[in-house]
Amino acid sequence: SHIRHAWDATKSVAQNLAEMGLAKDPNKAVPIPKEKLLGMEAESNGWEQGKKMVRKPYVVNEMEYEASLPEKKSNTLSRDLIDYVRYMIQNHGENYKEMARDEKNYYQDTPKQIKRKINVYKNFYPEEYKDFLASLKQEKMDVQ
Repeated sequence: SHIRHAWDATKSVAQNLAEMGLAKDPNKAVPIPKEKLLGMEAESNGWEQGKKMVRKPYVVNEMEYEASLPEKKSNTLSRDLIDYVRYMIQNHGENYKEMARDEKNYYQDTPKQIKRKINVYKNFYPEEYKDFLASLKQEKMDVQ
């Protein structure tokens, strides 16, 4: 979006990118000296050759700032997995061997695989898991 706002439609791609301080061709922007390719030390600095006038430095600054922000966690579990785990806990409690023999165990998960899926659910939704266990205890009390 930063590039889009700073873009000048009357100029070429190369001119627009050069004004923003961006490279059109990364191989030309930071060339690898032939001496380095042969294993020898290079005395010349590749950065000195590519210095140009940057008229819109705010574009690069905004992009660097945006890249430095921490990434948001957007991990979620599928609705099928949540329903599966809830069904297993509701019908079998903590007995993973019974869960493995259950007819709704379509993927024929082993007890360890089922336990791992339940732990993933616990880690993703700890509050929801606590509420679910509390509702199960409440149902058992109501039945008795």
